[in-house]
Amino acid sequence: MLSKYENEVMSAVYSLCDGTDGCLVSPLDILSILPAKHKLSPERLEDILFALKCDGYFDIIPSERKGEKMYVINLKESGFAYKRTAKQKQRDITFKIFLAFVGALATFIFGLILKGLFN
Repeated sequence: MLSKYENEVMSAVYSLCDGTDGCLVSPLDILSILPAKHKLSPERLEDILFALKCDGYFDIIPSERKGEKMYVINLKESGFAYKRTAKQKQRDITFKIFLAFVGALATFIFGLILKGLFN
């Protein structure tokens, strides 16, 4: 399971790859997509990228272009399935909330029935 920061970075990488197998991005490209409330340093971003690499989401090759640090990112199977997995997780959370609501409603109705029987 990805942490909040890993999830945001993976979402940014997925959107930058735009449905292709890979992309060439700079750390500034990734940082510009991330929410402003979560300020990440380039060093922290690099740590997160290599953690995602170790988790099997993509292959990453550090490179340079005109003196600027760049990353060559090639998505793996887990990287391609990232959006689908995120949607499935959202559906699971929604289902659990709905199930808790139904359980609370059933308990309330059962309590009213018992109260009516014993009063």
